[in-house]
Amino acid sequence: MLKSSANGFGMLALSALMSERAYGAPTTGPHFAPTAKNVIFCFLDGGVSHVDSFDPKPKLAEVDDQPAGEIDNPTANVNRKWLKSPWKFAKHGESGLPVSELFPHIASCVDDLAVIRSMKADLPIHSTGVLFLHTGSNVAGRPSLGSWASYGLGSENQNLPGFVVLNFGVIPCGGLENYSSGFLPASYQATLLNADGPPLENITPGDSRAGVQRAKLDLLKLQDRAFAETLGGNDAVESAVKNYELAYRMQSLVPDVLDLSRETKATQSLYAIDSKVDSQRLYGIQCLRARRLIESGVRFVEITCPPGASNGTWDQHGALKKMHEKNALDTDQAIAGLIKDLKARGLFDETLIVWAGEFGRTPHAASRDGRDHHPEGFTVWLAGGGVKGGVVHGATDELGMHAVENVCTMHDLHATILHLLGLDHQRLTYRHGGRDFRLTDVHGEVIHEIL
Repeated sequence: MLKSSANGFGMLALSALMSERAYGAPTTGPHFAPTAKNVIFCFLDGGVSHVDSFDPKPKLAEVDDQPAGEIDNPTANVNRKWLKSPWKFAKHGESGLPVSELFPHIASCVDDLAVIRSMKADLPIHSTGVLFLHTGSNVAGRPSLGSWASYGLGSENQNLPGFVVLNFGVIPCGGLENYSSGFLPASYQATLLNADGPPLENITPGDSRAGVQRAKLDLLKLQDRAFAETLGGNDAVESAVKNYELAYRMQSLVPDVLDLSRETKATQSLYAIDSKVDSQRLYGIQCLRARRLIESGVRFVEITCPPGASNGTWDQHGALKKMHEKNALDTDQAIAGLIKDLKARGLFDETLIVWAGEFGRTPHAASRDGRDHHPEGFTVWLAGGGVKGGVVHGATDELGMHAVENVCTMHDLHATILHLLGLDHQRLTYRHGGRDFRLTDVHGEVIHEIL
């Protein structure tokens, strides 16, 4: 009686405070009508070369192998020479948007893409670059983009997590902090599903009788909540309780959602799941799983690349031609298949696809078959979910060195993604450490030109 009466008025005041968004009450829906319900983020770790993919530079062919002069990139500024692209570009679709021969399948979908050629990141370092792309910050401890989306909108399926990362068992540069909920409640962090073998460990019940497992979970819940009370309430413990319950519900649903045998042979072939190249087959599996997950109500799905270089699959300081071609082979058909499949099922207009890495690669090199880190200007593209197709936004200079027209930052990209989900990046906040935080910090402008 004393405990209840002592805390009663305090809890009453706290409940009033928590009802305000500034104090971190999860939002119950979008701020305005969204054009996208879900996001599929194709993360190309290591840095795809923009001048070899979606940003052709004929000038590079003219000055090929000539000294590049003074370069201000601290990680690539000695003995540099201009390096032309080893691949040809051609215009595709009604829009005539140029695409490298690296991506013949994505080229067939070019009228659905909004290509941003003027992206700019902060530093030419993988760990900070990947964190910045995922969390809007160069330092660890901030919530991931997927966590913010789940926090702002919740999940459409209470039996599945709101944020899923389809992973190849590789921890990206910057660590698992890229998928963390940061200071948001722990229930908003990513659930990682494996590409090869069982997608989720321990998904099969260890008890032959469901009632026994349920009784164990109920006992565990009582013990955890009693422990949380001794701490005066604890978000990590409460989130663990919620995650146990979610895992219990996922036992029957996850194997069903990820069962690709229910898909036709034609659909599997569209995603290259019948490929004899193992890495291409596995990436196709992940793209098809992404479609099935968003169909089932998962809010945000990230697809990572098969393992490649130690600092990222696309990090080709050497063997540029060999490895960019391998990576393109692995990903090109499956991503194009995803776009075509979503369109055929009427899901494309409500699903936003984001294709991005942490930075691009230098137009100059110290060798004849490799490029280095380049944050000063690079390319990403978006498709579906309210994005205008067949357009190019922004530009780099004639050599691909610097973003010079309609320069876009990571904060701008994040603001645009949230906007398409019906979320105002300035209003989506969480009170932590005495102030309101948001994904875009105090920056970010929506890129309205591609909407």
